[in-house]
Amino acid sequence: MNLEQIRGFVEIAQLGHFTRAAERLHLAQPSLSRQISTLEADLGVELLHRVRGNVALTPAGERLLPIARRMLADAETARHEMTDLAELRRGRIRLGATPTLCTSLVADVLAAFRDRYPGIEIEILERGSRSLIAALVEGALDLALIVTSVSSGAARAVLEREQILSERLVVVSDPTRPDPFGRDETGSEDPDRPVELEELARVPQVVFPENYDLRVTVDAAFRARGVTPLVAVEGAEMDAALSFAGRGIGVAVVPAMVAADRPMLRTAPLADAALSRTVSIARRVDMAPTRACAALQAVIREVADRVTAPGAELSNLVTRVGGAAEARSAAPRPA
Repeated sequence: MNLEQIRGFVEIAQLGHFTRAAERLHLAQPSLSRQISTLEADLGVELLHRVRGNVALTPAGERLLPIARRMLADAETARHEMTDLAELRRGRIRLGATPTLCTSLVADVLAAFRDRYPGIEIEILERGSRSLIAALVEGALDLALIVTSVSSGAARAVLEREQILSERLVVVSDPTRPDPFGRDETGSEDPDRPVELEELARVPQVVFPENYDLRVTVDAAFRARGVTPLVAVEGAEMDAALSFAGRGIGVAVVPAMVAADRPMLRTAPLADAALSRTVSIARRVDMAPTRACAALQAVIREVADRVTAPGAELSNLVTRVGGAAEARSAAPRPA
């Protein structure tokens, strides 16, 4: 068994076709077929069903596929370790992050990292936290910034999580219209006061899809208070929700760092401090971080320190937490 055979097997499994896999690998199809036949003979099992030009995995092939992916990921890690000998002048980091973090924290991190290490290539995977956790387990990522707990037993066994930030949720609205919560009315005692959930429930809202952790968290808070929110638009993704809020279609509940990147919107904090999310760095505990990954982790911590420093724009809504890596489960947080 060798890596070329393993790589060929993974490509065929992904594409479901020998010819397309051979083209992707820049091989002649007979050569790829011989590689797979040799691999099957080595292992003593049939890995692929060949039916009418298409290919399907046998039960043995299904068992081998995640192992094969980890083998290729480990081989890639070995190459990265050798690159580190060039003192971070070259290399590649596979970083995962949620969409809301990509538009806020990650942008600041990448700008600082590129200034310091311009020769290091960063490959970004933008997905929800649960998809990023699965990618880490498979070895497809080096690091991920997540906002959901590591809940499955299998993931907890191989992942390490370091909490770095706690971020409050805020309400954004159209600043050209009257404050929907009456905070700008004449005689208002506190025009900057936080918004109560009961007030929020009475105002038309732009809400995210039901599978959003943020939507799940806010809906649970409404249920706990015994109130039903007034929905104007349902199912919008983050960019659309912000745009709709800016046009006065409804208010939207978003993370504080996302709102900070939209200064044209009116922002109001929620009164319930429990409506927050924890941002964590996650990585595989059984794979030592390369020097490049360690450098990126250090930059992430530096940016987290800067964002939460006394006097910083968001210091009253974003706080520094953790500092010690952990691999435990906690209650789900909004994404």
